[in-house]
Amino acid sequence: MRAAAQRGSSPERSPGPLEALLDRVARGDRDAFETLYTAVAGSVLGLARRVVRDPAQSEEVAQEVLIEVWRCAARFDAHRGSAMAWIMTLAHRRAVDRVRSAQASADREVQAGVRDHSPAFDEVSEQVERRLEREQVRRCLEQLTELQHESVTLAYYRGYTYQQTAEVLGVALGTVKTRLRDGLIRLRDCLGVSS
Repeated sequence: MRAAAQRGSSPERSPGPLEALLDRVARGDRDAFETLYTAVAGSVLGLARRVVRDPAQSEEVAQEVLIEVWRCAARFDAHRGSAMAWIMTLAHRRAVDRVRSAQASADREVQAGVRDHSPAFDEVSEQVERRLEREQVRRCLEQLTELQHESVTLAYYRGYTYQQTAEVLGVALGTVKTRLRDGLIRLRDCLGVSS
C-alpha cells in the first residue's frame, strides 16, 4: 500500500461502517436499516432542530429523512462523500424545505387575513357608486314641484298605493296618477335614464 502511495496513485478508500450499512439497506436489508437508524437518528434530529426550531416539526423532518434514506439508499455514491455527509445533506435540505414551506404558509395566512378583514375593492366601489346614485336622485327629487315630490315620495319611498297617496294628499286618484307620471318623467330626464 505504501508503494502505491509513493507511485502517485491513491489507494481505494475502504467503506466505513455506515457506508457498508447503506449498501445493505439499498438491497432491502431491514436489520441494516435498523442499525443505521440507531446510528444516525440523533444527528439527523439535532440538525433538523437547529434549522426548523420547532420540536414537533423537527421530529417529522427527521422521520421523513430516515424514510428517504430507506427508499433512496441505492443513490448513495461513496465516491462523492461519506454516508454521514450524504444523510446530513438530505436532512439539511428537508429541514430548509420545511422552513420555507412554513414561511410560505404563514405568508398566505397573513394575505388571507388581510383579504378577510378589509372589504374587497368591488364592494367599496359598489358602495361609492350607490352613494353617488342616491345623491343624484336626491338632487333630482328637489327639482320636482312640491306636489310631484310628495306623490313620488309617498308612492315609491313609503310604499303607499296610488289610492292611499290620493287619500293622504286629499286629492283625486287621477290627479295623483298625473303628478306621479309627470314627476317620474322629470326624474328620468334629470337622471339621464333613457326610456
